[in-house]
Amino acid sequence: MNTVLIVGGGAAGMLAGIAAAMKGSTVHIFEKNEKLGKKVFITGKGRCNVTNACDTEELFGNVVTNAKFLYSSFYGFTNFDMMNLLEELGCTLKTERGNRVFPASDKSSDVIRVLNQRLLDLGVTIHYRADVKKLLIESGSITGLVVNIGGKKEKFMADSVIIVCGGFSYQLTGSTGDGYELAKEAGHTVTELSPALVPFVVEEPMIKELQGLSLRNIEATISRGKKIVYQEFGEMLFTHYGVSGPVLLSASSYAAKELKKGPLTLSIDLKPALTVEQLDNRLLRDFDEAMNKQFKNSLNQLYPAKLVPVMIDRSQISPEKKVNEITKEERLRIIELTKAFTLTLTGLRAYNEAIITQGGVTVKEVNPSSMESKLVPGLYFAGEVLDLDAVTGGFNLQIAWSTGWAAGTAAGEEKDK
Repeated sequence: MNTVLIVGGGAAGMLAGIAAAMKGSTVHIFEKNEKLGKKVFITGKGRCNVTNACDTEELFGNVVTNAKFLYSSFYGFTNFDMMNLLEELGCTLKTERGNRVFPASDKSSDVIRVLNQRLLDLGVTIHYRADVKKLLIESGSITGLVVNIGGKKEKFMADSVIIVCGGFSYQLTGSTGDGYELAKEAGHTVTELSPALVPFVVEEPMIKELQGLSLRNIEATISRGKKIVYQEFGEMLFTHYGVSGPVLLSASSYAAKELKKGPLTLSIDLKPALTVEQLDNRLLRDFDEAMNKQFKNSLNQLYPAKLVPVMIDRSQISPEKKVNEITKEERLRIIELTKAFTLTLTGLRAYNEAIITQGGVTVKEVNPSSMESKLVPGLYFAGEVLDLDAVTGGFNLQIAWSTGWAAGTAAGEEKDK
């Protein structure tokens, strides 16, 4: 009987195990932790954004790196296939704003529980606290693994090995880069790594004054000079060190490589739904109502309270100045600041705050339809260990599900001896 060994019991590992076992193979999963899906457990703030219910074709537009490589796997096991699988296994789903799909219970543990149970029902052996130390390769082909279980090294022989042990992000979940080292051991190239879907660090000290402020319906533009790196509408959050929130987390995946060349400019349009003229009319109405007030007391209708002192400071208008004394030039300065509130992005936060890792095993050395190594027959890769990443919204998990399924299906086929 065909034997498949899987290194890692996360999203891609669980799907690979199910797919390989459904092909009739003997399957072993080696998981570093005491349970499966530790990183899945914390995704979506513990709710687990399983996938995205957009048209399958739309998935590609949300992939940042190597979208074309995913064509076979995304169509081989679609987002709707994943939703159907979970529903059939007893995990009811719901779809929220932005087509984000969650378990109806809002508990990521329900997703892990049904996948874990399916693995057990299929006879998959799961080894916990198992640390894979070495790939066994003979005559250029994979033959098995050396694994440390309970302080004792053991050899496991196999027809196929699937490496699905994640990247560097959320290292407390076991994603400590082991997969990259195993890939290099087999002769594979690992591209430059970077934290992704991660908050930005901002240069301006005043950022601390805005800590905790959340803004909705803004437009964020990241640029270097005239070159626009990223532009999108959405929600954002100010932190004590910089900026975060959905729109900025997604931006980090596009800006990571550019930031290595030097700082970037973030321009926030605080009122993207209003033209300059409409904003001017709005400001004139606000000023008419507050004409006898001091400038510092006239902006609460336009901005959240935390933002008011920062905008006053940037406008260079005296806070004590009477509203009816504000000139047209000063008013236009306020409008300009509102349409382009700029900050200097100097870097990204560390891997322990990153949702995913950008970079990984180069896809040029992997067969896109089977996920099998082009260098070592019988060796497969899936999930975050590969140089694949996407924006927020369930897309990264779908990459894991689809590539895991492709690898498990191909590895689970009976090999010609």
